[in-house]
Amino acid sequence: MTATETAAGAPAGPATARPPLPVKMVIAGGFGVGKTTAVGAISEIEPLTTEAAITEVAAGVDDLTHTPQKSTTTVAMDFGCITIDPTLKLYLFGTPGQERFGFMWDDLVEGAVGALVIVDTRRLDDCFAAVDYFEHKGIPFAVAVNAFDGRVEHTLDEVRWALDVSEGVPVVVFDARETGSVRDALLVVMEVALARTQG
Repeated sequence: MTATETAAGAPAGPATARPPLPVKMVIAGGFGVGKTTAVGAISEIEPLTTEAAITEVAAGVDDLTHTPQKSTTTVAMDFGCITIDPTLKLYLFGTPGQERFGFMWDDLVEGAVGALVIVDTRRLDDCFAAVDYFEHKGIPFAVAVNAFDGRVEHTLDEVRWALDVSEGVPVVVFDARETGSVRDALLVVMEVALARTQG
């Protein structure tokens, strides 16, 4: 069998397959809501993280009430990627959650088609800054309520009301530890971004 024949003996067609379209997406939210976990759960490569140990000083600044086992925090970004299908590859950039690292956000979101804002319903106040940021920048986003311990503290309607986001912003429940759940949430963002370009 020659190089131009398939296993079945039929001539192979010309190599016309194109590489998947690279698309940048941001995963944002407050401290300890599951951004690093989500990137790690979905990435097809070993994710790049910039985790640093939480010192006693940082513990005095960051609220660890609902994340007592958390020993590290993202100080710059998380990075991973996932090929959704042969035509689309997402490059994921996770933002640091603390306000003192907010200066990184403008660089991280440059060129992004959209964002997934992760929310912990036990600490809704922590995500206000992220929601305000993407609304101000005019970047399409969706709100993903992370189901810590398999449950959420408020209904999606209550979350939408508390965050004061428009009906055009999807609010979904997902599990940052589950690959399929993260993928579905990212696809919601893609749908919002696509609708924006067609609007």
